[in-house]
Formats: sequence, structure tokens, C-alpha cells
Amino acid sequence: MESKRQLQVGELIRRNMSVVLQAEGPYIFDQEALVTVTNVRMSPDLSLAKIYLSVYNVDDKNSIIMMCDQHHHGLKQSLVHRIRKHVRRIPNIEFYLDDTLDEMERIDSLFDKLKKK
Repeated sequence: MESKRQLQVGELIRRNMSVVLQAEGPYIFDQEALVTVTNVRMSPDLSLAKIYLSVYNVDDKNSIIMMCDQHHHGLKQSLVHRIRKHVRRIPNIEFYLDDTLDEMERIDSLFDKLKKK
């Protein structure tokens, strides 16, 4: 169970990283990828932020995560610029693929197939 402070800092990072990806994403991804931040999980000591991204309009979604990892420094600097007055220590960030929506679509299609039979 996350503490109240973990949830607050996670939400702060989620909102600001969304703005950063919206501004810098087209320069990083080179494609028509739509990337959204779905969740941020903070470590108990607030030193690590696990950022979960949902990716659309791309076949190879792991390549987008790898591009984010390659541009890690620039993305973190943009995030730091936005949140530095709100937190004492800037957490390290890691990017993960959130495939929850893809899994939901797959299950819905299976249910549709069952309904047709």
C-alpha cells in the first residue's frame, strides 16, 4: 500500500511527464506514436519513479520504450525543470510499457467471438 506522499508525488510526476512527452515526443519518436502516461509508482523513499506508458499507433511498442530510455537524460531534465519547486529530491525515472488496454481489447475480441458462436 502506497503512502499518501507517494501517491501525491506520483500524481505530480504523472501530470508533468505527460506534458513533457506531449512537447518532446514528436522529436523523440519519429513516428505518429501516441504515448500517454497511465501510472507512476513511487518507491517508499521517493528515490525511484516507475513511469508506465501506454503506446498507440505503433506495431513495435517496445521500441518506443527503448527510445524513451535513450533520451532518458533529456526527458528527466525537462521533468526536473517542471517539478523542482515541489519536491526535495528528484527521483530517478524508469519507463515501463503498460499493456493493460491492449489486453482488454484482446479479451473483448475473444468475448465477441464467443457471442458469435
